[in-house]
Amino acid sequence: MEIALLPTSAAEDRPLIDRITALVNQVYAESEKGLWRGSTDRTSTGEVAGFVRAGEIAVARVEGDLAGSVRLRRLDDHTGEFGMLAADPARRGAGVGRELVRFAERASRDAGCREMQLELLVPREWTHPSKQFLAEWYDRLGYRVTHRADLAEDYPHLAPSLATPCDFLVYRKELA
Repeated sequence: MEIALLPTSAAEDRPLIDRITALVNQVYAESEKGLWRGSTDRTSTGEVAGFVRAGEIAVARVEGDLAGSVRLRRLDDHTGEFGMLAADPARRGAGVGRELVRFAERASRDAGCREMQLELLVPREWTHPSKQFLAEWYDRLGYRVTHRADLAEDYPHLAPSLATPCDFLVYRKELA
């Protein structure tokens, strides 16, 4: 498996941007089933191309094929963040997600960050199997919930699309 940040010029590679966008939307459609009204896509080709232009998208490839992607960015002088983590469902259990997280942590540490953050949307009144799995997985990777936020406060434009009340869990991990 090879993982690398995409060069900013890859933002003009429409087939690649389309594949990344489709993968992220496919993964999130399953992992957030029941949280949104209708079919709310997680991202768009324009947004993904913008993240690539900003140097924020890393991809995992296995034998040249796209196996996963992650967005990583710097929040402040000491904190990196990863999000939009997506591993090809056909490769589930092959360690793609874990390696993408390791890549994001290493890149953030190398850039001088001391802490890593991620956010997880979870239903407030019921347990979602995918979200439960992710919460346990992030815990095993050393992430801890630092606070619980209301999606409507941080992302007011998304709140009307929720099908159920949700909390936004913010996790952090010290980067040694």
